[in-house]
Order: sequence, then C-alpha cells, then structure tokens
Amino acid sequence: MNDAAADMPAETQPPRRLRISVLRYNPAEPERAPRLQTYELEEADGMTLFIALNEIREIQDPSLQFDFVCRAGICGSCAMVINGRPGLACRTLTTQLPTKIALAPLPVFELIGDLSVNTGKWMRAMSERVETWVHAQETAQGADLDRAEARMEPEQAEAIYELDRCIECGCCVAACGTARMREDFVGAVAINKLARFRLDPRDLRDDGDFYELIGDDDGVFGCMTLLGCDDVCPKDLPLMTQLAYMRRKMAAAGWRGADGAAATPD
Repeated sequence: MNDAAADMPAETQPPRRLRISVLRYNPAEPERAPRLQTYELEEADGMTLFIALNEIREIQDPSLQFDFVCRAGICGSCAMVINGRPGLACRTLTTQLPTKIALAPLPVFELIGDLSVNTGKWMRAMSERVETWVHAQETAQGADLDRAEARMEPEQAEAIYELDRCIECGCCVAACGTARMREDFVGAVAINKLARFRLDPRDLRDDGDFYELIGDDDGVFGCMTLLGCDDVCPKDLPLMTQLAYMRRKMAAAGWRGADGAAATPD
C-alpha cells in the first residue's frame, strides 16, 4: 500500500491484495516434486483464511486440497501451518496477517495432499495406546443404561470439562519439538486427556496404571518443555500445567514402584 492510500480513512482505503503461497504435494503423484504455488486475491471484509482458500479453490484452482467441516473452530480439521505457526484457518483473519501468506500442512501427521493431513489416524492410535476412556468396574460387565448418572461436585465437573475442550486439531503436536524427533512421543494432547481421566472420580485407575502408559521418555518424561504446544493451542488449554501435574504424579508413582513400596534408585 502506498503512502497516499495509507493516509486515507479506513473506510475508503482500497482492499489489500493478498499473495498466498501454498506448499503443494500429492503423495498419490510421487513423480511431481513438492512445490510452492502462489495465488493472488483481493481481501474482503471479515475474510478468514478459510474463506480465502475456498475462494481460491472455487475460482482459481479446484485441485487445491484442504479440509474443513464446522467453520467455527470446533472440529479442528482446518489446522495448518500459517506463516510458520500452526493454527486454524477458520479462526485466522487475513487482517491479522501480512499480505504475503505462506501455508503448509501440519508436520508429524500423514499427508493426504497439499494442506490436508490425516490427524484422525494419529489421534485414534494415540487414544488406543493411552486408553483414553473411563475405566470403571462396569466396563467389563457392560453399562447399566437405566442407572442414574454418578453424582459429581460442580467444581470437579468444571475441571474435567475444561480439559475436555480439546478438539484434537493437532496444532500442539505439530508445534512440539519432541514429536518431531521422537516418533512414538504421545504429545501434549494425550497427556492432557490422561490428566482429564485422572481427575474423573469414575475412573478406577491409580497412578501406577497411568505410569505404565506414559511414565517413560515417550510420555511425560520425554517433553523438553519448549512450550510450543501451550503457545499454539487454539482453545487456550493449560497444556503445560497438565503436563507438569502428570509428571509430578508419574515421578511419585515411579518412585513408589508397582507394589506401593519405595523403589530403590538405580
């Protein structure tokens, strides 16, 4: 924008011209090397990256691949790397960005094509690995659907709900240095989920049970505390607080040992 345009009142300034560069690659076409492709479009009032990408796909390039479902920051499917930082396209206003925007798919996850990655496959494997469900006595016997729901103190229910707001977008995993170096690292999303079940009075597992799941370098002790996950979470979840909480509990559980007695350090 030139000096004359910059001096104009906001309501009369011409719309900005955006240059959006997308890292493109389709694994189904391995003969085509990854490449940057740049698209130009005029910025509209209230435009988000989601709106901009849809305009590009509808008008300029129908082959562009990216994901969306809810358009309200709830499903997490439009997560991508935006100017080097993981975020949600539907919650990112273009006015918050410079006119030159670089987009790339989230790392760590399996690439489907262009900006689309398979976070669901990773999340399911993680959930099965760390058993992110309530372990209650009735689990093996089958739930009694006619029984009233167990009572819970409002403060306790609120604490559980706070951690349940995770949308599994994958931003925290993509921003995690440990996840980039250690393929089997469970990530902040898994540790946050287990913190939620440790708070749940209906879950009968003790700290020794949780230790068996995340009490190693692929779990709570592998985190390098770089705070990347906490910085990029679009729901502002207290991920580092929960990691520190679970690390203290797992350290105590490891010291006690499986039989409840104090273990002897190596």
